[in-house]
Amino acid sequence: MMSGTEMNDVQKLIPTFKICEPKKHINGSHIVGLFKVVQSLHKDKVFCDIRIETNDGTMLFGHKVVLGSASPYFCAMFTSFEGSSNDLVHITELDSTALQLLVNYIYTGEITVTEENVQGLLSSATILQLDYVKNVCTEFIQTQLDPSNCLGIKAFAILHNCTELLLSSEAYIKKQFLKVVKCDEFLSLSSVEVIKLISCNDLFVPLEEKVFECVTNWVEHELDNRKIFFSELMEHVRLPLISKQYILEKVVDEPLIKNSPKCKDYVFEAFHVNLLKSVQPFTKPLTVRSKPRQFDILQKVILVLSWSTNTKKTSTNWYDPANNLWHNVLEMKMKYCRPAHLALIADQFVFAVGNNRETKSQSVSMLDLTSQAPCWVQTADMLIGRSHLAVGVLYNSVYAVGGFDGSSDLKSAEVFRISIQKWKMVASMARKRQQFGIGVLNNKLYAVGGYDSSSKNSLKSVECYYPVLDSWKFIKDMSIGRSNAGIAVLDGVMYAIGGISALGTVQKSVEAYTTNPSGWTPRADMHLCRYSPGVIALDGLLYVVGGMDNDSTLDSIETYNPITNEWKLMESSINDDGQIFTGVVIDKPPHFNTD
Repeated sequence: MMSGTEMNDVQKLIPTFKICEPKKHINGSHIVGLFKVVQSLHKDKVFCDIRIETNDGTMLFGHKVVLGSASPYFCAMFTSFEGSSNDLVHITELDSTALQLLVNYIYTGEITVTEENVQGLLSSATILQLDYVKNVCTEFIQTQLDPSNCLGIKAFAILHNCTELLLSSEAYIKKQFLKVVKCDEFLSLSSVEVIKLISCNDLFVPLEEKVFECVTNWVEHELDNRKIFFSELMEHVRLPLISKQYILEKVVDEPLIKNSPKCKDYVFEAFHVNLLKSVQPFTKPLTVRSKPRQFDILQKVILVLSWSTNTKKTSTNWYDPANNLWHNVLEMKMKYCRPAHLALIADQFVFAVGNNRETKSQSVSMLDLTSQAPCWVQTADMLIGRSHLAVGVLYNSVYAVGGFDGSSDLKSAEVFRISIQKWKMVASMARKRQQFGIGVLNNKLYAVGGYDSSSKNSLKSVECYYPVLDSWKFIKDMSIGRSNAGIAVLDGVMYAIGGISALGTVQKSVEAYTTNPSGWTPRADMHLCRYSPGVIALDGLLYVVGGMDNDSTLDSIETYNPITNEWKLMESSINDDGQIFTGVVIDKPPHFNTD
């Protein structure tokens, strides 16, 4: 210890400093370290001055200063006259699981959102005014919007005052109206909610007939209780926009129309407007019912792959049905690549899967339609090399089924889930098959026909895959065996088009499968015999694109109208020697360069 004299001597040595500006220092790790201490205190329940009891008896512990700093709800609770002295509060309006997650979030800054907890988290975060959690929950739900749940999500958004979610769900409902009205949620709406929906001027519904049909379906679902609302609903159906033929065939004889004088007036108005238009085409709409809906029309095009026998390359083209024009988009940069199928996921990603040559292939390529510089890129390979396979899409997942592995036919199946970007094996079909097609109907996969190399026969058997059960089941056979047939689903009906029969004959015949009543029925023949065509459903029509006739490449398109049961043959204007073998409908990206 220094003596007094020694201390005085040291003080004499302390230097003096020149005058300068004060310098501020910030310890960047201070807050992080402090927060880690707070986390540890909370974990060990140290210094906790508040207990929160939920309606199911769950007890949560915390620090008033921490909870109140993060949540205005807690701040108001703890600073109130009663809350300032209490060390126990009861919160009954919040889900206990969600509240536990949110308290942990306050201490850690981390939150995990799942399908199971997102609704509880969003409603609880809204009450606690935790804006970050509310926003991430909203974003999560927006990614889950689907025709089967969007009406429920909209109701949820209204209940919890989530403006952003409400706007996005409303926009989705309008855009996907034709799919939404086919789901059970629509049938459970009130008359007021149906009116609010069908009265929207920006409803995406190219054919007003679909609005009339959804109204009659809604009323007939509970006819005795709902028929009193029919005339009120029909006030918002724009009958003058419907063709006279449809009105005569479908509307005039509708019993609900016949029993309503007011609805008869709407029918008379429709006939009057149609007659007026035939005489004066540029007549302005007389009422809202005769005014076309002002929706943003997204240009639908058919994206196809074609194989050039001269260059040995696969090119990507799209076909504009409105103008019957072909446009070249880009080329696949892989020689001798002949992908067997295209699959569209989330309206954004196009997958080219497998190979339609004898050589097996595990390769999968992906095209991002939103990219400003679109190109095909390799993605996760399938688990099994397959040629002549079939591909289907369920719940935004790609299924690759059957095919040929270079030595024998396959009955195995695998699925690619975009969320994990991996392929996974699922249940195998009951029998091996290649050169077949898959239809997706009522959220099930249907493996249709194909070829059995062991018996050298085309197959007429059909198997149905139930994803919930992960199992396959045979359904009724087609009338004839078909390999390399075109398979597509339109308005709840599955079509098997052309192909090669068991006798080796190229077919132009068509048959259709319905689930109620269950079975196959013949439809009108195509103009040309075809196998391995691309078949696409678009705007109420089936487009059969390209394919082969014996050994000749077909450069033509046929369209099928299911209402008239008629085919129309069109000469396509594709300008190369490519064989078109697969296609998918997309919204044409505006940034796609075309020739």
